[in-house]
Amino acid sequence: MCDADSINDIIEYQLKSGMTRRSFGALSVGAGLVSLLPRTAAAALLKEEEVDIRTPDGTADAYFVHPTEGAAAGVLVWPDIFGLRPAFRQMGRRLAESGYSVLVVNPFYRTRRAPTAPENPDFNDPATRTALMALAGSLTPQTTVTDARAFVGWLDAQPSVHKRRKMGTTGYCMGGPFTLRTAAEFPARVGAGASFHGGGLVTDKPDSPHLLIPKMKAHFLIAIAENDDERQPNVKNVLREAFAQAKLPAEIEVYAGTKHGWCPPDSRVYNDAQAERAWSRQLELFKETLA
Repeated sequence: MCDADSINDIIEYQLKSGMTRRSFGALSVGAGLVSLLPRTAAAALLKEEEVDIRTPDGTADAYFVHPTEGAAAGVLVWPDIFGLRPAFRQMGRRLAESGYSVLVVNPFYRTRRAPTAPENPDFNDPATRTALMALAGSLTPQTTVTDARAFVGWLDAQPSVHKRRKMGTTGYCMGGPFTLRTAAEFPARVGAGASFHGGGLVTDKPDSPHLLIPKMKAHFLIAIAENDDERQPNVKNVLREAFAQAKLPAEIEVYAGTKHGWCPPDSRVYNDAQAERAWSRQLELFKETLA
């Protein structure tokens, strides 16, 4: 996972750069959502629901969306520190429109159900920052593995998930390392992973996520924010070397002009052009590996 020190480093950089979050609540209309994301061409008809999933540590709330017809490859989505919210439901729905059964989870269910962040979170507010850091700090590499087991098992129990097709996993910010831990825990099941502006993928600790790469069989997309690369320019090189040594395909790229957090559409630093390019690379990866 993205450990507390890594998250704190990212937040400090955000503060120095003047980054905040803007409200996404205005996009909620009744029981549905008005999406700012492009409509998927030939989009599949979908079924969506809020679900509860039993884990060894309690009951996790999540959003599940999938095509109404047939079974599709499963995808497990790990949100950023702001948690399960309308923006991630929209991204999950968009992915499902391309033909996947998508589970977007609340990683902080041990503490509270979603939403786990205020409507307009601002890290300049000490109380907000302290609360969100406490949520992130409550998670460990072991809780990630515990949850991955529960979520992958739950997906495989759903009729809408194709059991003979590989599964994918994606993660944003602190969720980036979760994808590596999930792929390492289920090498025979997870065929693809994607990390978007992931924090803490490479650390100097013995449980650094990148050290798990030899245990994986998944192909990866790692999309790095330009200002994250400026802070830690060697991360991309360490990751490239680790994937090469494991003989696993990995597309590792610094996205020019982007700031940490550029992919979710409710971010103040949302970069439409680069987010769309990263999204298209994700779809291409899934098309190649989750067949």
